[in-house]
Amino acid sequence: MRRLISSGSTFESQIGYSRAVVSGDWVFVSGTTGYDYSTMTISDDVEEQTRQALRNIGAALAEAGASFADVVRVHYLLPNIDDFEATWPALQEVFGEIRPAATAFEAKLSSAAMKIEIEVTAHLGQA
Repeated sequence: MRRLISSGSTFESQIGYSRAVVSGDWVFVSGTTGYDYSTMTISDDVEEQTRQALRNIGAALAEAGASFADVVRVHYLLPNIDDFEATWPALQEVFGEIRPAATAFEAKLSSAAMKIEIEVTAHLGQA
């Protein structure tokens, strides 16, 4: 069974992707930035962007019937890898006990305002 989950962002239809895809017991959450869709803004602070990205991911996981406890893999993309350490407090709060497999990449993102993008894979029933 395949189910698409939308954040409501216009980018999804413009580009052709979903915030998340549920396929069987797996949940694949697309790269998610710190954009706050309720206010249509993004913070200048990388730690706050991380927190907002995690809130966005948490909402997608919940809609998929999953939680952060089900996350088995995470990718962090940052245009400036020197900013990674500033994200650690927020990441520790969410992933500290779960400790999924993780990789950080330095990569240009689609907007200069974006300081981090996070992608997760979850397996239902792992918690």
